[in-house]
Amino acid sequence: MPDTPKEAGRTVVLGERELAIGFRLIGLKDVIEVTPENAVGEFQRVMSAGATYNLVIASQSIRRRLSDPQRANADASLSPLVVFVPTPTGEFEVESINALAKRVLGVTLAASS
Repeated sequence: MPDTPKEAGRTVVLGERELAIGFRLIGLKDVIEVTPENAVGEFQRVMSAGATYNLVIASQSIRRRLSDPQRANADASLSPLVVFVPTPTGEFEVESINALAKRVLGVTLAASS
């Protein structure tokens, strides 16, 4: 008997007004505008929402505001998977392909000779 497909999970976006507008324009419904004052609280609320969301897309500015344990938890989380995107101002930190593969797939990419 073939595997029954699982219902697709929901995606939520947390970010500045400009980021939120962009994701709303492409049709996402669960978009939360955050300010520097409420960003960490909203992020924690989403992360503690149980199985509500499968994917959390958050502004890189939120990542910078998280404590080290919160950041480590977000980086290690697979359910929901957390992806940080560049801020509208263009400031960003790049996660290497090796780090992303290790975090998401649990594998280490070998360098080819």
